Amino acid sequence: MVTATLLDFDGVLVDSEPVHLAAFNDVLAPHGIAISEKEYVEKYLSLDDAGVFRSALWRGGATLRKKAHEEEVRACVAAKAPRFMARFEEGFRTFAGARELVARRAARGPVGIVSGALEHEIVFALEKMRVREAVAFIVSAETSRASKPDPAPFLQGLEELQRLGHRGGAVVVEDSTGGIASAKSAGLRCVAVAHSYPREALLAAGADVVVADLASLTDAVLEGVA
Repeated sequence: MVTATLLDFDGVLVDSEPVHLAAFNDVLAPHGIAISEKEYVEKYLSLDDAGVFRSALWRGGATLRKKAHEEEVRACVAAKAPRFMARFEEGFRTFAGARELVARRAARGPVGIVSGALEHEIVFALEKMRVREAVAFIVSAETSRASKPDPAPFLQGLEELQRLGHRGGAVVVEDSTGGIASAKSAGLRCVAVAHSYPREALLAAGADVVVADLASLTDAVLEGVA
C-alpha cells in the first residue's frame, strides 16, 4: 500500500519559481545574460541552482575553461542564495492547501521533501508553514548526487525511506516535466499538480495522474485508489 509521500518543494508547496527566476537574473545581469520566463519554464525549472547557472553561463559564452567555469558556477550559486532569501522572506507564499497536505500525509506515513532547492530555503518554508516536524527527511541540492531530471534525488528519497524502516510504497508529487522524468526513472508513481505546466505537458512527461491544485490531491488519488 502507498503511504509514504515524496514532495517536490518549489512549485508544489511554495509559489517560489518567480522568485528564483528574479534571483537568477540578479546574478546573471553582470554577465550580460537574462533568462526569460518562457525559457525558464522550458529549460531550467526542474534544475538545481548549479544546473541553471552552468547552462546559462555556457549559453552566454562566459568561459571556455571547464575549471574556471565551475568556479564561476559556484560563485553564482553563493551569490544567489542571499538574493533569493531576501525576496522569499518578503513575499513568502504557499499554494492553498500546502500545510494541510503535508500534515495529512504525515499522518498516513513518512513525508520527505525531494527538491533541487537549498536546504535552508526548504527549512525556512517548512518552519513558516509550521510543518517542519511532520517532514521525516529532506533531499536538497546539497545532498543529492545529481539534479532532476536524473533519478538520483528520488532514489535517494527511497534510501531514506528504507533507513526509516518504511516497508510500504511511495508516491511523488511534482509540478515539472523534469521532476516527473526523475520520479518515473526511479520507478515511482507520480501525481502532478498543474501549477507550472499545462495538464497535457505533464501527462506527456509521464505523470500517472494530473490534478489542478493541491485541494484535489486526496489520499485516494495519491494512493492510486481513485
